Amino acid sequence: MNSGRVLATAGILLAVATVFGAFGAHALRAHLTPDRLQVYETAVRYHFFHALGLLGIGLALRSIDSGPLRWAAMLVVIGIVLFSGSLYGLTFGAPRALGIVTPFGGLALIAGWICFAAGVWRH
Repeated sequence: MNSGRVLATAGILLAVATVFGAFGAHALRAHLTPDRLQVYETAVRYHFFHALGLLGIGLALRSIDSGPLRWAAMLVVIGIVLFSGSLYGLTFGAPRALGIVTPFGGLALIAGWICFAAGVWRH
């Protein structure tokens, strides 16, 4: 992944997070139990934070084009999909077994930020 693709992916993920956040605030509040709404809001929050972080990785890639930063970008995207995606699914009634995926998403996010730190540190 080059900086342009990372930045474009971050932009798309931020747009999706905005839509999901608005959808949750305006359409879902009356239809979800408080517990499910809390899970949904957690998914949106982590989606937003890490998509913003991905924006930072994309900007860093403009001046530090390294393998660890490219890995960081990929792992953060995978982490968002697995972590927030599984929580979105659970919110809408997916089988509870999908919850097994959530920690793997969290691990991907952690690994992505460690790769980012290592890539910047080396530079």
